[in-house]
Amino acid sequence: MKTAVAIALFCAGGGLTRYYLSGWIYSLLGRAFPYGTFAVNIIGAYMIGVVMEFSLRSTLIPDTLRLGLTVGFLGGLTTFSTFSYETFTLLEDGQFVVAFVNVLASVAVCLLFTWFGIITVRSLA
Repeated sequence: MKTAVAIALFCAGGGLTRYYLSGWIYSLLGRAFPYGTFAVNIIGAYMIGVVMEFSLRSTLIPDTLRLGLTVGFLGGLTTFSTFSYETFTLLEDGQFVVAFVNVLASVAVCLLFTWFGIITVRSLA
């Protein structure tokens, strides 16, 4: 029960962070490309690399906190469903190149940033 409460509370924080951060990014860069979703997914990819690598190498992060951060906060922050919907609407609008760039860049850059998170922790060890 304690773990479920931690996940729920952290998820609320991640969702609110996504809402405000992606909104801010859209206000800066516009909506010609799904910049807000792209940015929160990159940040989340980096953070999951950091949290998982650190928590697997250390006893400083208890399991409940690790699950709260990864499943809860990062699960609320990142959004595959929004990515999918935005990509679908780009395809539906005939913006095939932008949709393709969104898919390719999202997958490639998020994998890269997950790796950056992991090597960040490994370089500190």
